[in-house]
Amino acid sequence: MKSEAMWDSLAKNWDSPGVSLGQNDIRIIEKTKKYLRASDTILDYGCATGSVALELAGTVSSVHGIDLSSNMIDIARNKAAERARSNAHFMHATIFDERLQPESFDLILSLSILHLVENPSEVVNRIYQLLKPQGKFVVAGPCLGERTLVSILLNLPIFLLSRIGLLPRISFFSVSGLTSVISNEQFQILETDRLSVRPITECFIVARKG
Repeated sequence: MKSEAMWDSLAKNWDSPGVSLGQNDIRIIEKTKKYLRASDTILDYGCATGSVALELAGTVSSVHGIDLSSNMIDIARNKAAERARSNAHFMHATIFDERLQPESFDLILSLSILHLVENPSEVVNRIYQLLKPQGKFVVAGPCLGERTLVSILLNLPIFLLSRIGLLPRISFFSVSGLTSVISNEQFQILETDRLSVRPITECFIVARKG
């Protein structure tokens, strides 16, 4: 697939300074830890090279990362081995992979991915199925639909490049729009926060399965 090839090509530079584990990522990790227990099994959906998953691995029973890019997964596995994180497991897969069993995870993390999928509602519904009862869904990423002059100017080239196929197709969510997509799939919203506002709003949402 074209998108898989694009992410494969980005993998080798993904952990460059300023790309992996930026200020927002560190905030997301700390905020997510408040919802974790030592006995938890968590899934990092769209884990890239595993940086966030590996930071969380020391606080839970096991971490499972999946990504569309096989190159990203190879790097994540190497990093897990180098850091002796035997409870961190990485798999080349989509969220709909049948190897992921319903009600298997206590928490599912989705960072900067929902605005890139073709049908966000279907993805959120699948995540609901994969979570155990009372399981948590942690979402963070850009809300490109927030209407400010700066965001409109920045989003125009992103919109055009995505429509001609040079970038993945992108959903321009507002914070309220993304929250609605999640709550419409039977999730209860526990927390909504704005990690940054300028130049593009980055949001952090925690929801719970009923």
